[in-house]
Amino acid sequence: MKKVTNVFWITLAITLAASFWGVFAPKNFESISGNVKNFISTHFGWYYLLIVTLFVIFCIYLIFSPYGKIKLGKPDDKPDYSYSTWFAMLFSAGMGIGLVFYGAASPISHYIKTPPTAEPGTTEAIRDSMRVTFFHYGIHAWAIYAIVALILAYFKFRHDKPGLISATLEPIFGDKMKGPWGTAIDVIAVFATIVGVATTLGFGAAQINGGFTYLLDVEKQYWIQLVIILIVTVLFMLSAYTGLSKGIKYLSNANMILATILFLAMLIIGPTLYILNTFTDTIGAYVQNLATESVRLAPNNDDEHKWIMDWTVFFWAWWIAWSPFVGIFIARVSKGRSIREFLSGVLLVPSVVSFLWMSAFGATGIQTQEKGADIASLPDPQVLFGVFDHFPLSIVLSVIAMMLIATFFITSADSATFVLGMQTTNGSLNPPKTVKFVWGVAQSTIAAVLLYSGGLQALQNALIVAALPFSFIMLLMVYSLYKSLRQERAELQLKKDEESTKSA
Repeated sequence: MKKVTNVFWITLAITLAASFWGVFAPKNFESISGNVKNFISTHFGWYYLLIVTLFVIFCIYLIFSPYGKIKLGKPDDKPDYSYSTWFAMLFSAGMGIGLVFYGAASPISHYIKTPPTAEPGTTEAIRDSMRVTFFHYGIHAWAIYAIVALILAYFKFRHDKPGLISATLEPIFGDKMKGPWGTAIDVIAVFATIVGVATTLGFGAAQINGGFTYLLDVEKQYWIQLVIILIVTVLFMLSAYTGLSKGIKYLSNANMILATILFLAMLIIGPTLYILNTFTDTIGAYVQNLATESVRLAPNNDDEHKWIMDWTVFFWAWWIAWSPFVGIFIARVSKGRSIREFLSGVLLVPSVVSFLWMSAFGATGIQTQEKGADIASLPDPQVLFGVFDHFPLSIVLSVIAMMLIATFFITSADSATFVLGMQTTNGSLNPPKTVKFVWGVAQSTIAAVLLYSGGLQALQNALIVAALPFSFIMLLMVYSLYKSLRQERAELQLKKDEESTKSA
């Protein structure tokens, strides 16, 4: 592995140390990670809300500013992928398993067990549950991804920098980013990626196990989840070996086909009018409350404040932890698009698709619960299958859902091995297969360790802890981009003035 950098070895050592800790002292691992997570949630909740809101504002500013015309590449560069394939790839990498895992579980939970403000089980709780679900999967989430992806694509394709997080900070720190400081930045980004993807793999394994439990009455056990992770690891490594243009592209399109089939089936056999009415009503509530919700902390209401820490801060941390991986991947497939085109597509299209998905499965689950079904008592990984159980073709829908989870599972891990390989080989767009293999095994190992040491709670703890240091880097990246864009615009204006003077 001659091409690997110090980032590879340092991050691999940290990953192995965390794995051994989780295997040989799982209770200690869960306890300490939980304490750190609680400290961050308690003392940095305000910080997460403010920075994510800042990212949204900055994205909107760039869309409508003159900078929006700047291309992510050279003036004659064309996009490598059609719109349909581009959307499928960024959506599959960005939110797949999360949507399937929480599509029905979050709205039902917020309605019956954890409403943000209303009384549980009330009409107001229904409206609140759908509104906050839209909020967690809407523009704020995609702004986090868009920021990292935009900055990486801009410096990589327009200024020929290596596809590294550290390279995006050179306008601020100069050549220091080519030494130990740059290595430290990239180590943080790579480790955040490993934890973010491992967490999602853990959720995917838990939900596939939940499907088996609900459908086949197979008891939920750790060894079953471990087998699922091992099987999927083999599958996504086979996909990773075929390369970006084949494996990930085909799997992403397969994801969208399966997701479309499942969505349309739910829309047709479910409460169609109720789904459409809920979607329309919640869009209005989402837009109306967007500004307030973005910075709501409720410091004078302990229950509401705790809800925000447990849900909104968790989701923002999840997206931030995923942003190095998703951002690098989206940047890789977005060469040739303008900043305006890129941001409009990344912010709006996946958000609307997420809203439609949440409306179909969330609204259906809520109405099924209202009619007497006890779906809310099921564990989160089984909720979706519990909803299907009350409709025709439930077995068929469940099988499709498990296939969708598996393909999202494989695509996310497949994309991550590419990104991790890229980040640890000095930004190589074609990292060695050996490096991708190592990172494939590493992220699956971390997923297995987190499930072993504390299940879903350990996954959530690890996410929030890993996201904090990278959030500081994201703020520096935003400033670096703004500084570079201003400089580029000033140089273009100076060039125009000189040409105008010569012609006069």
